[in-house]
Amino acid sequence: MKKALKVVMFCLLAFGIVSLSFAGGQKAEKGAAKEKLIYIIMPPFDNPFFKAEADAAKARAEELGYKTVVVTHADDPAKQNELFDNAIAQKASAIVCDNAGADASVAAVKKAKEAGIPTFLIDREINATGIAVAQIVSNNFQGAKIGAQEFLKLMGEKGNYAELVGKESDTNAGIRSKGYHSVIDQYPDMKMVARQSANWSQTQALTVVQSMLQAHPEINGIISGNDTMAMGAEAALEAAGRTDVIVVGFDGSNDVRDSIMKGGIKATVLQPCTRLAQMAVEQADKYIKSGSTKLPEKQLVDCVLITKDNASKLNNFWLKK
Repeated sequence: MKKALKVVMFCLLAFGIVSLSFAGGQKAEKGAAKEKLIYIIMPPFDNPFFKAEADAAKARAEELGYKTVVVTHADDPAKQNELFDNAIAQKASAIVCDNAGADASVAAVKKAKEAGIPTFLIDREINATGIAVAQIVSNNFQGAKIGAQEFLKLMGEKGNYAELVGKESDTNAGIRSKGYHSVIDQYPDMKMVARQSANWSQTQALTVVQSMLQAHPEINGIISGNDTMAMGAEAALEAAGRTDVIVVGFDGSNDVRDSIMKGGIKATVLQPCTRLAQMAVEQADKYIKSGSTKLPEKQLVDCVLITKDNASKLNNFWLKK
């Protein structure tokens, strides 16, 4: 009888230990899931476009239960490389990145892949395929074409114009310029008298346009590769008292929206960066959970023309319906 009782007690004790171990394991697994990390690496936050991307990615990741680290590479490939090393060291579950150069970023993304960390690129492509899980970008060529069509309309299909080009290491700069010229170059009365990079910078664009106006006072139109440079162009024109020059941008920033509504800059092209950032996080979540996004690596999202007619619906790179 005593032996039987001891056996029963031993079984109950063993069952209790197993149960506690199982419960503890469940808690550990749940705790580990909560600790999963998405590393968000972006260009400088002084550009509202990149700040909006970072904020949207962070918010969506946290909604899905991830911890986040949000940092900027400051458009410096060496700094970006350090940040990828940090993400690898911290065993991030995924990296969401708007990269620091189409060629210069390839090694960092490859390194992350070799460490078992998937990278989801947004806004800017790299000159390689098969190492990032996704490259989600705005359809820059399509957007540039609709921007150029509006520019032509505003110019009356004739006049002397200048082009502000973005950072040469960014494939978007070249794609947008090609999109502009695929439309404008068909009109012989449109004459480009100046073309220069301002590296996506408002300060540089201000200086560049001041020089352009001195060398070519006949300019009556400026088409810009992004809104930040368009704002610099507007500042230079205001300083010169030139209210006769038509400016068109590209991005869909709140600053340019406000200028359009006041009659300053005439139009821009919205690339929905907040949605791109959300898509990257959602696809990262799916990949982490299932090992696949079931989507192609290269993904294009169409852009939308913004004029005085719909500018009031634009906020933080999102167009209300």
